[in-house]
Amino acid sequence: MAVRLQLKLGLVAEQDRLPDSPDTSVIVEPSSGSIARSKGNLYLLVTSRQPGARARDAARLAADTIRNEYYYDESTGIRGSLIKAIGLANKRLAHQRDRFNLGHQSDGAGPIGVAVSVVRGHELYAATVGPAEAYLIRQARLSTLPDPHRERGLPVAQLEPNVWRGEINVGDSVILVSANLVARLGTDELKDALVTLHPQSAIDHLHERFVTADGRGSDGAIAFEATEQAITPRLKTVVPVRAAEEAPGAADRSPVPLADSVTGGVAAIGAGATRARTAAGGIFERAVLRFQDILPRRRVGHRRVTPLSDRRETQRRAAIAVLAFVIVAAGLGVGVYAFGEGRTPVAGAIQSVTAGQQAITDVEQALARVNGPGIDLVATKPGDALPLLTTAYQKLGVAEANNVPHATVQPLRDRTVSLLDRLYHVVPVHSTTVYTFPANANPAANLSAIVRGPDGAAYVIDRGSKAVWRIDLATKRASTIIKNGEREGTARVATPRFLVVGGPQVVAVDSKNALWRWTPADNRGRGALARIRIPDAGGWGDDVKAVATFVANFNSGLFKIYVVDPSAQQILTYSPSFDGSGFPQVGQPRLPAGRPMDNVTDLLIDGDIYVVDNGDIDRLIPGGTWTAKPPADTMLRPAPKFAHISSGTDKGTGNLYAFDSANGRIVAIAKSDGHFVEQYRPAPGEASWADLRSFLVIPGAGDDVPATLWWVDKNAFHSAILQGSEQSAASASPSSSPGGSRAPSASARASSAASTSPAPSR
Repeated sequence: MAVRLQLKLGLVAEQDRLPDSPDTSVIVEPSSGSIARSKGNLYLLVTSRQPGARARDAARLAADTIRNEYYYDESTGIRGSLIKAIGLANKRLAHQRDRFNLGHQSDGAGPIGVAVSVVRGHELYAATVGPAEAYLIRQARLSTLPDPHRERGLPVAQLEPNVWRGEINVGDSVILVSANLVARLGTDELKDALVTLHPQSAIDHLHERFVTADGRGSDGAIAFEATEQAITPRLKTVVPVRAAEEAPGAADRSPVPLADSVTGGVAAIGAGATRARTAAGGIFERAVLRFQDILPRRRVGHRRVTPLSDRRETQRRAAIAVLAFVIVAAGLGVGVYAFGEGRTPVAGAIQSVTAGQQAITDVEQALARVNGPGIDLVATKPGDALPLLTTAYQKLGVAEANNVPHATVQPLRDRTVSLLDRLYHVVPVHSTTVYTFPANANPAANLSAIVRGPDGAAYVIDRGSKAVWRIDLATKRASTIIKNGEREGTARVATPRFLVVGGPQVVAVDSKNALWRWTPADNRGRGALARIRIPDAGGWGDDVKAVATFVANFNSGLFKIYVVDPSAQQILTYSPSFDGSGFPQVGQPRLPAGRPMDNVTDLLIDGDIYVVDNGDIDRLIPGGTWTAKPPADTMLRPAPKFAHISSGTDKGTGNLYAFDSANGRIVAIAKSDGHFVEQYRPAPGEASWADLRSFLVIPGAGDDVPATLWWVDKNAFHSAILQGSEQSAASASPSSSPGGSRAPSASARASSAASTSPAPSR
């Protein structure tokens, strides 16, 4: 006996909508058996790009027309009835353009969108037009229901809706949602909510996230999930229910769990530190007094009686000596003033020496308050240490300006900078050179990009030899896998320009915008080269700024390609065919609206989309208030100017690593809220990162295992452990799986979107 389906429903209720939302939802689940068997259940969402009362009236008119016409028409099947109903709604909206302020466009750019789904038994029908989208979630994978007219809305002059037909099984979920809500949250958010929550709870969660992200306008959504029904009860329309408000905390306790315990512990630690500091100061004072007691003392001299005549003679001689000294000093002053070639600013020199000595004294006092016996404000109270160290650094400049010797200033400056570096979380890094290209090679090496392949080896682009090289970490040998002029079938490879990893393949983009994939056959550097067909790759031009990939199915080798195209002011997305043979469709804009891309230097995709634009880091998808906060050490170093970014962790977790070309450092920024974590600089005596061309970060196997850094300069491939210990140099040499990272995902800059747990996307 066939399993009967029961549909669990969730939707954004009318009273929960935003005030400016124009969307309308219609749900019809017939109670009559004949209607249910012939027409099935109807789920309809009508959206609008324009907010306001007129747009809401237009959406209601379209929804009522589609519902009435669909159930009234008995002349054809479900597909034909849906096409007729949407067509009639289009005509009515076109006749009332002026009333609903729908404009007078004749090119089909109307604001009204329709997403409709019909379920009859195990049959599922779906159609979308304009700014409304429909998705099917099956076995935790999200699929977009096809729509050739996604960019067109009602009313439109020519309309031919495409009605998709398929089967719906137990566990499948369908969501009809506004394009505005999808652009704000992203498809991964939809999938995660519907896979883990009841449909109504999922819709409430998505709507709350939309409001939190400052969403405005269209916010409609309808979701239903197919479950098994043992009997045939008469189903009622599900009414959204809200949970009761949680009881507040007691009057004498914090409502936050463990907050009182943590506060008490912090207070106890602070009191203990104060007592320890007082005890240390008392011991020091007693030691000084005891040392003074040991010093020898001068005996009291015997009192002598001097006659009055002798005292008067002594006073007379002293007065004559003072008068003579005054006369000689006055004569010398007049002579210098009258006959000297230049007048020395004695008062100014004395004042300068005094100001310089006072500045040195202030510096020593400030450093003693920050770091002294039993005191370390950098570790205990960084907020108090910062103004003291800032004052000390400024006073060092005053001392140098007043001609204090360099030998006096430099030790204090080194100590001040060392404490400031601790305050700004500067971690010294030791690097190891893994492979160096021969210096006498012709042409000379000129490296530009590095990725970590699916086999754990390093792959680099050498612009000098116009080839892609594979560097074996075990044998420390390099071999070419793709080179300029190499023939594959009837096509030839041009100069490699971009290098990324797509699932189990290494993908290169040459100077003629042709894509080539190299699939490793073993761990010895042997593999197969093939060309990837993209319909409109020839139209990219020579101004492409960056290329990235994101894995949809690692085992099947399916991945999406993202291209930063400044001429289109967009990030173009290319989806693979289901058989993995290529990318049959032209690029689709990924951003909700175009933006200038001329100054983009790097692209990173881990489920979210990050770019480096004009030296700054921006998160484009999802939008919102996320801002990267670099270290505030501009007193020591110039303002940062980022050039490259990388990450080896999944979406929303771990850190984002950015290379600051202005200061030759790598900065770690948290993905969660953009706050600064720490910064890495070459240790003293190490080669600088001034010539760093490209880098990637491979995360450690656990929280206590540091990450590994791979980077290339002009002619060498280097590795480093991102930690501050002296053993970094010994542990920096990479193995076939550096840092115990998860193969094959950790290339993690924009060119390594391959992940061990690939998340399917739109």
